[in-house]
Amino acid sequence: MLFFGHRFLENESFYHICDIDTILKTPPSSTLFVDFNESNLDIIKHLNENGISFVLSVTNITELVYASTLDAKYICIATELAKTAQSIAEDYMFDAKILVKIEDEKEIEELVLLGVDGVLFSNAIIKINS
Repeated sequence: MLFFGHRFLENESFYHICDIDTILKTPPSSTLFVDFNESNLDIIKHLNENGISFVLSVTNITELVYASTLDAKYICIATELAKTAQSIAEDYMFDAKILVKIEDEKEIEELVLLGVDGVLFSNAIIKINS
């Protein structure tokens, strides 16, 4: 299981951006965090064209499939979608890893039992202002 933002398991942070210009304020070779919506498609296209790794945060199964097709490295989902999203990712052999955003370590055990790829604590997401 992958852990991002866990208090004693060191891993990379993600930089939440809201536009292309904000990318310049992130460290080199960082993984960027983008909310999936149509108004962010220009950002996603830019990231792909420039070989920049990114996480797409999605809210439903349709967006999950779009995120995989858009070459997200990670797809961030809510706990409620965990089992279904992980099953779809395995059935369709997504390259992206499924991450569930959690607030408490107590949630980890259930997600392990569901076979989810990883968990993402909110402190692993660094908001970058434009």
